Amino acid sequence: MLSTRLSRRAVLAGSTAALMLTLSGLRAPLLAATPPGVLVIGQVAEPKTLDPQAATAANDFRISANVFDGLVRFKDGTLEVEPALAESWEISEDGLTYTFHLREGVRFHDGSDFTAEAVKFTFERMLQEDHPFASTGPFPLAFFFTSVTSVEAPDPLTAVFTLSEPYAPFLANMATPTGFIVSPAAVQQFGVDFGRNPSGTGPFRFVEWRANEAVVIERNAEYWDGPAASEAIVFRPITDANTRTAEMLAGGLDIMVEVPPVTLAQFRNDQYQIVEAAGAHLWFLILNCKEGPFADVRVRQAANYAVNKEALVNDVLEGTATVAAGPTPAAFNWAVNPDVAPYPHDPDRARALLAEAGQPNPKITFLVTEGGSGMLDPVAMGTAIQADLAAVGFDVTIQTLEWNTFLDQVNPGLEGKADMAEMAWMTNDPDTLPFLALRTEAWPTDGFNSGYYSNPAVDDLLNRARVSTSQDERAELYKEMQVIVHDDAPWLFVANWKQNAVATAAVSGLVLQPSFLLTLKNVAKA
Repeated sequence: MLSTRLSRRAVLAGSTAALMLTLSGLRAPLLAATPPGVLVIGQVAEPKTLDPQAATAANDFRISANVFDGLVRFKDGTLEVEPALAESWEISEDGLTYTFHLREGVRFHDGSDFTAEAVKFTFERMLQEDHPFASTGPFPLAFFFTSVTSVEAPDPLTAVFTLSEPYAPFLANMATPTGFIVSPAAVQQFGVDFGRNPSGTGPFRFVEWRANEAVVIERNAEYWDGPAASEAIVFRPITDANTRTAEMLAGGLDIMVEVPPVTLAQFRNDQYQIVEAAGAHLWFLILNCKEGPFADVRVRQAANYAVNKEALVNDVLEGTATVAAGPTPAAFNWAVNPDVAPYPHDPDRARALLAEAGQPNPKITFLVTEGGSGMLDPVAMGTAIQADLAAVGFDVTIQTLEWNTFLDQVNPGLEGKADMAEMAWMTNDPDTLPFLALRTEAWPTDGFNSGYYSNPAVDDLLNRARVSTSQDERAELYKEMQVIVHDDAPWLFVANWKQNAVATAAVSGLVLQPSFLLTLKNVAKA
């Protein structure tokens, strides 16, 4: 375990305080490398919360995935589940009962025992409005487990989940941060501040969170799956892409996630390694279907025709993404409809649709974020999109916001605020994004359908797909949904990202996962 002196002085002084601002506002070069035994990671934004049930952003999940465990986890390099805090499980023939057999002798970082009662507490806190600690939320991704009617703990090492109906993504969702198990003792101690004082069973334990400076976690020497390779990890929020790149080049970071495409060439040498992996990601623009110009489907379609996505992925994103065809990320190849093609760049068609709608020069307020998880160079992308839309007649005003402020504006819905907003999702199942962001019942504040799209046919297809136990049947339902959503154009479909990170040559064991969870247990620095 790190001493307080090491965690506060060596870690923070060595990796944060040494990076002093110059009078010009740029970061000065480092005089020394990052501390031995400590990984320093440059993130794209300050986390919002480290309560895994309350978080929604991959930026937060990257930290939580190293502090907490779920009953199951994704196998390395896949979206298949394997045992974690549960050694095994059984599923009833009707698909309504999941019985998990838990590992014995596991402790939370605060010293309390991991038992079935902790599992019951975790899910009831999230799902029951009258739970004594429901106020420690909100829990926006509780949608993942709406089919759960009860969680029982018949003995300390057995947890039984009863579902109201079969739910195909259940086990996959259990492997996401929303399914991670929290310490009841820590929640009871810290209440609404648990998100800044997290306690799980993961390979690293929380040390401290210095606002806008660093989150520090240290090795859990008693981890049930063996000790981690690194003594500690420091996550540093560096919103500005140029500053993040400069600090990586200067030696202030060991790993940088979400490398700006225009800077990749600077790391193609023997001092660094670029790590890439495909994943289920979609970068898109939410269009306000409830009010304003985009309430007309013709205007939404016009926007999709107006934007040159090929130029965006090849020029702005430097080939680090592919053009998106619709709401289902390309990585879910079994559920993707090959007949749904991306909207081509057709400015003449866009102008004709605007004229047909009687809106040749619609005024649009466009929310853009300075940076955030999976957001793909959002300012540059927003500016390029603004220019493409202007070329066909749209009058677009951009409002640029800091990431967490941006989420606070977008997630509650665009009504009265904006006509369009950037968004990115990384998902583990083709059910997740459309179910949470396209159904009528997912309008804010019950979900993330921030543009208020509504189509009863889409609602029906999604509701049927999530209860089917046949992957073939689910695939057909999703493929039919994609056709409707593509034509309704509630979003401007832009890109599917190939995630990346850069590390120094001294780092070993860094692998990016298709789940977008940054698992660092086996990552070390020579």
